[in-house]
Amino acid sequence: MSYKKKNRLSQSLVGITLCLSLFGSASLLLPAPSVQAAAVSTSKADQIVNTALSYQGKVKYRFGVRDPQHLTFDCSSFTQFVFSKNGISIPWGSSAQTRVGSPVKDKAHLQKGDLVMFSVGTPGKINHVGIYLGNGKFVGNSPSRGVAIYDMNSGYWKNRFITGRHL
Repeated sequence: MSYKKKNRLSQSLVGITLCLSLFGSASLLLPAPSVQAAAVSTSKADQIVNTALSYQGKVKYRFGVRDPQHLTFDCSSFTQFVFSKNGISIPWGSSAQTRVGSPVKDKAHLQKGDLVMFSVGTPGKINHVGIYLGNGKFVGNSPSRGVAIYDMNSGYWKNRFITGRHL
């Protein structure tokens, strides 16, 4: 290839790259890098967490109830409601929710937006669920406080974590 052709080709590629970066359409032509995929899931996790937190002080707890019109939920119908608001369908029931996504056995591997399951009755039996916020905290709906932020690493919740689920 002659020097002139190489130079024109080089200038064309620089021009195309500049246009794509200026107008943001590179993602339409090039495969999305894995960094973008992580940003999307982080964004979805933030949306889920923000949705859950927006219901603090607005939701009534009632065991076995799923009543979005009156904002009355048990723990699992609340998580189901929050995920549904964000386009993700999960079943009702804390034990049924253990069958969605992939398991997270160790608290250290939980990510924002993961479901977190606890035993609040029979030891080892899952019967409560919330949404992980990060830093050992989760948001959930309970009879004592309604939708609130709870600490998994102290007090009542310290030894009750069973598993998490990453969707």
